Amino acid sequence: MAEDDAVAAAQSAAQSAADEPGAASPRYPAPPSDALIIVPVRATVLFPGLVLPITVGRPISIAAAQQAMREQRELGLLMQRNPDVAEPAPADMYRVGCIANLMRYVTAQDGSHHLACQGEQRFQVLEFLHGWPFLLARVARIPEPDSASPEIEARFLSLKQQAIEALQLLPQAPPELITAIQSVTAPAQLADLAAAYMDLKPEEKQDVLETLSVVERMDKVAHLLGKRIEVLRLSREIGQRTRAALDERQREVLLREQMAAIRRELGEGEEGKAEIAELTDAITKARMPREVEDQARKELRRLERMPEASAEHGMVRSYLDWLIELPWALPEEQPIDIDEARRILDEDHYGLDKIKRRIIEYLAVRKLAPHGKAPILCLVGPPGVGKTSLGQSIARAMRRKFVRVSLGGVHDEAEIRGHRRTYIGALPGNIIQAIRKAGTRDCVMMLDEIDKVGASIQGDPSAALLEVLDPEQNNSFRDNYLAVPFDLSRVVFITTANVLDTVPGPLRDRMEVIVLSGYTAAEKLEIARRYLVKRQLEANGLKPEQAEITDAALSAIIQDYTREAGVRNLEREIGQALRRAAVRIAEGQPGPIRIDAVDLAPILGPRQFESEAAMRTSVPGVATGLAWTPVGGDILFIEATRTPGGDKLILTGQLGEVMRESAQAALSVVKNRAAALGIDPTRFEGSDIHVHVPAGAIPKDGPSAGVAMFMALVSLMSDRTVASDTAMTGEISLRGLVLPVGGIKEKVVAAARAGIARVLLPARNRKDFEDIPDEVRKAMRFVWLETVDDAVLAALEPRRAEPTGQTLPAHAASDG
Repeated sequence: MAEDDAVAAAQSAAQSAADEPGAASPRYPAPPSDALIIVPVRATVLFPGLVLPITVGRPISIAAAQQAMREQRELGLLMQRNPDVAEPAPADMYRVGCIANLMRYVTAQDGSHHLACQGEQRFQVLEFLHGWPFLLARVARIPEPDSASPEIEARFLSLKQQAIEALQLLPQAPPELITAIQSVTAPAQLADLAAAYMDLKPEEKQDVLETLSVVERMDKVAHLLGKRIEVLRLSREIGQRTRAALDERQREVLLREQMAAIRRELGEGEEGKAEIAELTDAITKARMPREVEDQARKELRRLERMPEASAEHGMVRSYLDWLIELPWALPEEQPIDIDEARRILDEDHYGLDKIKRRIIEYLAVRKLAPHGKAPILCLVGPPGVGKTSLGQSIARAMRRKFVRVSLGGVHDEAEIRGHRRTYIGALPGNIIQAIRKAGTRDCVMMLDEIDKVGASIQGDPSAALLEVLDPEQNNSFRDNYLAVPFDLSRVVFITTANVLDTVPGPLRDRMEVIVLSGYTAAEKLEIARRYLVKRQLEANGLKPEQAEITDAALSAIIQDYTREAGVRNLEREIGQALRRAAVRIAEGQPGPIRIDAVDLAPILGPRQFESEAAMRTSVPGVATGLAWTPVGGDILFIEATRTPGGDKLILTGQLGEVMRESAQAALSVVKNRAAALGIDPTRFEGSDIHVHVPAGAIPKDGPSAGVAMFMALVSLMSDRTVASDTAMTGEISLRGLVLPVGGIKEKVVAAARAGIARVLLPARNRKDFEDIPDEVRKAMRFVWLETVDDAVLAALEPRRAEPTGQTLPAHAASDG
């Protein structure tokens, strides 16, 4: 501990001295004459008899060097055990070092300090001293043993031979160093010199420095030299083999050139001439732009001069094939029939009226201004709602080729821009590959899952997409492989995404977002009738007269076996039911086989979903909230309970920071309005309130559950249950205002799927009422909330009946 204090004091004093560079004289006593000034060094070992340049930068080291230079004293160099330690303590330094004469001290123009030190003698630290702005220690000087024996002489000769051999194996060993090794006469000096100039780890050099016995020191250095010589020999052999391989390759190239010349003299190069002629004709027919055609003919001339067996011949030929096969010329513009487009959209998709209307508007603008810069459509919605099929319908309506590029999991910019031709196996990016696949420059290209693109060490693909999706720039898109501009302005780009949160802002700004929400139960039933059953009958080898699924069975599958925004799981369950019918038909049972609701349990198993709102809200302290997720809306149960404790609020269910703050705000509003709510304020004293959101393995966040948390706490503290058929959403303020939230359509549709009859929504979300499907609006009742008092009056039991489908005014507080 005393040594640590000494180091700490020295570091503090050195920092003070560095902060006051203009001090006239030091304010500390002169160091004792029997003490040695210590400079800690990183990954550096000085041996006696050698000169070593050192750069110092720490205040404690600068102060030590300046004091040694001022008093013409010797320095002691000690290596740190860990070079990453900025302020080493005694425990961080080795105890054996080397005494050095400070031959030169230079301060560079950039403020760095450089020392030239000559090693004199080994030393060992006895103790560190206090009171100086640098490290000072009493040391024991270690004399070099002066002993001579046949054993040492033999080791000396062997070690000298090893050292010279190691230097000769180095590719650029200075001859002066070999001369210095040959002129050494002292065994100890030879061991130190060999260890100093060998490529050893600092710890290995320190081990040699600490070895005081000359015999042991020479044995260690000989062992290390032996390993190094083996490595150098192997390196030289590998280098020689590599040079031999290159020489063989050059010889092969020369022979092939001679063979090609002989074949030309004999008239045997007609096949190559035919290939060149074929490529020349193909370049002429490709109708390339002038710049591209010049590049193609330049590469063709290179190909003509290359031997066919060379590796570059295949690369140039592949490049020319890509240039020739790309559709450079525009096809004849196909007229757009708006009535036919509307028919195609209605034929392919049920519902989605707002989406279809926007697509018709898009097609009408393309018809009136075919050469204008049309917006890039981005279809955003949960999985299975028909984003990809909408793109196919747009292509059908425009009478254009459709091509899809999947961007999910793309983390390499070269996937968009292509690889440069210098790389082996280089190819153009996915955009150019898709255009070649489509065979036309005015195709409809769908960039699927654009929200799944991620940056990595290979670059950011979303940054490359900025040029692709910008109508002002994509008329001269340059793929790294092609290295010539390609006009993408006539390609109709459509992108899809599940969420927009992960799409960078500049990329999102280039697209017009069209949101596709989930389907209602009635829409799913109609989609199943029109599309899914037919598709699964065909997929399972069945004819309509052999098997059928009743509407009651379809409704049961929708309600009891699938809870999703899209229809993918619905189609899987229909397929599973029809496969059971296929088995019976294959066994010889005559058709038709009718699948009704009562037949589903043996086929699909017990019901997967059931209405649990009434069960969960049958006791005080439970409220039903509404949540938005990337795969559609969902209901969310908020549970609250009160236990004896110390006035703490406990939150569980893997809640995010925003949701935790909503719970804190809800509790504060309940406490502030306790008297108005009919709650005894003393009930909060000596009690812990625990708020839990089930499904604890799923992360949850956002402010939308503020109203539901408030109602759960009011229900708990007032011993009144929340209406079991009621769900709610909205953010609350500390003044008790209900603030608007997003995702109203998805949340209300999810409430309808879960069997909720009444929904409490923020009054400031009235603008979103028109987005809710008509059938949901007619089947559910809505209460518009201005403040939390409206929610209390509307949701807490007892409640009064409300006419079906009526929208209550903002000040309405209950069903009445």
